[in-house]
Amino acid sequence: MDQKIPYDDYQLPVVFLPSYESPPAWIPPQERIQHPDYNNELTQFLPRTVVLKKPPGAQLGFNIRGGKASQLGIFISKVVPDSDAHRAGLQEGDQVLSVNEVDFQDIEHSRAVEILKSAREILMRVRFFPYNYQRQKERTVH
Repeated sequence: MDQKIPYDDYQLPVVFLPSYESPPAWIPPQERIQHPDYNNELTQFLPRTVVLKKPPGAQLGFNIRGGKASQLGIFISKVVPDSDAHRAGLQEGDQVLSVNEVDFQDIEHSRAVEILKSAREILMRVRFFPYNYQRQKERTVH
C-alpha cells in the first residue's frame, strides 16, 4: 500500500501534479478526414451574413454581451428558441462583426443595443468564435 507522506515532511518546493492521462491514439493525417474524432468543418468559423426583419415593438430573439470595455467585441449570449434569430442560424458564441454596415468590433455595449433595437431590418455579419466568447464572458458582466 502507498503510504502518504505528511505535507510538512516534503522537501520544498512542493508541487502536486495531476495524475497522468495517456494522450489519444495517433491517427495518420490521411485518415483524419473521415475519422469521427476530428471535426474538419472549418467553414463554421467563417463570417456569414444574417438578415432579420423586426416588426415595430417586436423582440430581437437574441441577447448580446460585451463591447468596447471587454476589448473582445460583441457576442450573441442567448438565442430564443424558435425565434427568427434562431431560424436564421444565430447561436451563442457568434461574434457580431457589423450591423447595417456599422462596425461592431470596437463599439460600446449601450450603442450596440441602441442600433439593434432601433433598426427594423438588420443585416448582420457574424462569425462563430467560441474561444473569445468564453474569454469575454469571464471579463464582463453584460
